[in-house]
Amino acid sequence: MIRLGLSGGIGAGKSTVAETFIARGGYHIDADKIAREVVEPGSEGLTKLVEAFGDDILAADGSLDRPALAAKAFVDEEQRQKLNGITHPLVGARTQQMLSEAPSDAIVVQDIPLLVEGNMAPFFHIVVIVGADEDLRVERLTTLRGMPEDDARARIRAQATDEQRRAVADVWLDNSGTPADLATAAAALWDERLVPFERNVRSRTVVRGPLTLADPDPEWAALGARTVNRLWAVVGDKASAVDHIGSTAVPGLAAKPTIDVQVTVADLDVADALADTLADGGFPRVAGIDGDRPKPDPATGSVDEGRWGKRFHASADPGRPINVHVRAAGSPGGEFAIDFRDWLRDDAAARAEYADVKRAALAGADGDLERYVEAKEPWFDDAYRRIAQWKRRESGR
Repeated sequence: MIRLGLSGGIGAGKSTVAETFIARGGYHIDADKIAREVVEPGSEGLTKLVEAFGDDILAADGSLDRPALAAKAFVDEEQRQKLNGITHPLVGARTQQMLSEAPSDAIVVQDIPLLVEGNMAPFFHIVVIVGADEDLRVERLTTLRGMPEDDARARIRAQATDEQRRAVADVWLDNSGTPADLATAAAALWDERLVPFERNVRSRTVVRGPLTLADPDPEWAALGARTVNRLWAVVGDKASAVDHIGSTAVPGLAAKPTIDVQVTVADLDVADALADTLADGGFPRVAGIDGDRPKPDPATGSVDEGRWGKRFHASADPGRPINVHVRAAGSPGGEFAIDFRDWLRDDAAARAEYADVKRAALAGADGDLERYVEAKEPWFDDAYRRIAQWKRRESGR
């Protein structure tokens, strides 16, 4: 299965997207609904709330009087933490139960209003945010829900900003049009990206990016950061570092529009043990790539081929080409990946030179990725020597 995190600010139109996904077969987990369920009359949650805050938080019919609870729970941080300490574990347990009951081929749609505020984005295969500007959202809240304008604006501004939401959004669905427009966009996303994504994860199929050079894109840094955070969530403490590497990590450099990320682990046995974990997380292993091209040690001229091994994974998401290089800590390939990125960031002449090398390699590759990679290798061999010199100069400063 894949897990989709769906969110958006109040009045943005998230419910329209959720309804569209459900109609197309999505397995829906509604965080708000669960939060209400765990404090229903007779529940463990309601019992614990009464014990913590008193029986005057109950309505006449024995149900939770939410305004009365809010008057007690939101007076200070200590009381807020007391409330969260009761409800959050119950919501989490019910969510995990529903996840365990989902079909193995499900696209799980987790509808979470405070996904951004709760820093939950990295734990999903993909995050979809529904957005609309503040004035339009206020208009909807006042006309469709009868909410006073001051209240509507206060609620909007108490939530995450659009900038914060965009930082975690793999997909931004703009809802400045009609509900029908939004439903159409959501349906296209489901059919063209989400269904193939789930199928690829289940079948361990990777999606390789196009063999083309794109102009530098400021969004690469944001996508790299999201990918790093997601991989940390997938591999956890099995990694000692996760880094955005490659050309998309170098501002101002033309690049294939594919994000490269390096996961550093203790050794390749750990890398092998992570194969299924990464695949389940949306990054299946690519067969036949078990190492980098060995390069001679700049100091001795010797080549230790055994230290250049790696494991290579790539994204199963058809809308997001990503390469994941899993290398051992202290390996020359792992160190070179970081040093190469930092050298290009530091040296404008080397950056321009590499851009020319890539253009020439692309022109001669005739669309063949292996030929493109092979054509650059002699330059990489020389860059390995030059980077060693650059590091010595940097260390002497």
